[in-house]
Amino acid sequence: MKLKWGLLPGVICAIALGIGCGLFFPDWLVRAALTFNGFFGNFLGFIIPLLIVGLVAPGIAELGRSAGRLLLITTVLAYGFTLASGFFSYGVSEAVFPYLLETSSQTAQFAAAAELKPYFTVAMPPVMDVMSALVLAFTLGLGMAVIQGSRLKGIMWDFRDIIDRVIARVIIPLLPYYIFGIFLNMTVSGQVVAVLGVFAKIIVLIFVITAVMLFLQFAAAGVVAGKNPFSMLKTMSVAYMTALGTQSSAATIPVTLKQTVKLGVREEVAGFVVPLCATIHLSGSTMKIVACALAILFMSGTPMPFARFAGFICMLGITMVAAPGVPGGAIMAALGILQSMLGFSEAELGLMIALYIAMDSFGTACNVTGDGAISVIVDKIYSRRAPQAAPKMPSAPGNPQGIRIG
Repeated sequence: MKLKWGLLPGVICAIALGIGCGLFFPDWLVRAALTFNGFFGNFLGFIIPLLIVGLVAPGIAELGRSAGRLLLITTVLAYGFTLASGFFSYGVSEAVFPYLLETSSQTAQFAAAAELKPYFTVAMPPVMDVMSALVLAFTLGLGMAVIQGSRLKGIMWDFRDIIDRVIARVIIPLLPYYIFGIFLNMTVSGQVVAVLGVFAKIIVLIFVITAVMLFLQFAAAGVVAGKNPFSMLKTMSVAYMTALGTQSSAATIPVTLKQTVKLGVREEVAGFVVPLCATIHLSGSTMKIVACALAILFMSGTPMPFARFAGFICMLGITMVAAPGVPGGAIMAALGILQSMLGFSEAELGLMIALYIAMDSFGTACNVTGDGAISVIVDKIYSRRAPQAAPKMPSAPGNPQGIRIG
């Protein structure tokens, strides 16, 4: 029987091996690992614009193909919850990081390359820059949502399938080796202790603010629907624990649906809202990315005005609608704006991936549990309207359920 490792165990092993091997690897072997990292990093830079076009454009088009008040209410709430979690994470991180983290000559360069260099590099210039890819993706997505033609949509669905497979079969399997090279490099250059300290502190902070954010979401739902938020959280805890294991919002949909109905949400409403939110509601993922990005900026001593970071949060909530159907998909979809809006380097993007994946289960569980709060609010608002059948999620070619696992 072939043993299959998940992404998280692979990343943990890669970090441990990178630190251990960095203590005794000769220079020539370290340079070999850096050569692979240079190749993979260049490929990542090449694929990011294609990833944005291939995932964001169909994601926007899919939302546009559904019509009705229920879709509008659910989308606005999901995006509002996602934005609220991002700004909440920003506020807590800004207040806590000056006391929790340190900026020093050592840690300010924790993402920089060591003195050792790769044997060679292969240039892979992207076909367009990230901002051009974002503009093109929004233009195509909105256009496909408006026109009645099917030819371009079919091409974009196929292109999205190609990008999904590149991520699932190339990028994700090679990520542990890339992260191994990053931590090998940091160990050789004497920076790994500071980075691991940052990892531990951020993981604890994320867990705390996730719990607080979930309470606030269900408190809001309780006010709207006149229900006990603690009782609702207890009911949704089954979905939370399931998501911790599956690391997938969509794989948890059957459990989320069952628990949401137990909250008193009508089945037809829950049957529409929960699958849709599995794609567009990413409160936990946004919270993690904001906190991790702010920590890296703080540690490197890079000033970041609030207005610029606020724009990043708003764009992040939209971009991650395109999160591909693999563990860690949200951070893959966010790489483009981390690079274009916050100026992250290749090594900093690698650290973001490692740190995000280390907490992937917590973010997914937060997303799934928050879907219950959104469903309660939508059901209360929609019940004030004339009763009618809730619309069903549309299905794209090759995707009969109309949702993506992620």
